[in-house]
Amino acid sequence: MSQTLNISRINELKNNAFDNIESYNDPDTPDALAKFTDSMKEILLADPSMLAAVPEYLPVALFNRIRFSDEAKIKWASWIDTATLPTWDDFKVTVQFNNADVPLVLAVRKYSEELLIESCAVVYLLNTQDNVVAPTKSFASSEGGDSDDGYDPYNNDDEQQGEDEEGYYDQYDDEES
Repeated sequence: MSQTLNISRINELKNNAFDNIESYNDPDTPDALAKFTDSMKEILLADPSMLAAVPEYLPVALFNRIRFSDEAKIKWASWIDTATLPTWDDFKVTVQFNNADVPLVLAVRKYSEELLIESCAVVYLLNTQDNVVAPTKSFASSEGGDSDDGYDPYNNDDEQQGEDEEGYYDQYDDEES
């Protein structure tokens, strides 16, 4: 029997995350959101339990750092439409995490697997609903945009060069509570 995805909580997290993201989306300081999310990632990695007080910080920290394939978007749309919380095995193959974010993902999963899944649902909604936040320059370049800065947050050759697979990594299953 599948568990229920709390859609009202997801929408509340989405609205709070959207407000945070928008407050840092300023043309005069284009790196403000990236700096904020980097500091959020460090803080959450050090103490994932702070998510009990500010759960919207996880979707903010993951915003523009994860991708959903077209096939995964269909699954996420279905899970949200039917308010179904996906199992870990279903979830882990629908989200492609940036290599640099794997330690945060593992720490949050250990703290609350459900919150990690909910946060990815929020990021999915932020990227697909009417209040879509404009992607950053680095995100646009990874999606085939006009930027030629060469930065692709999903393919950083300096980090974990031994990783051939983009997206799901087996160490997720190796880390148990």
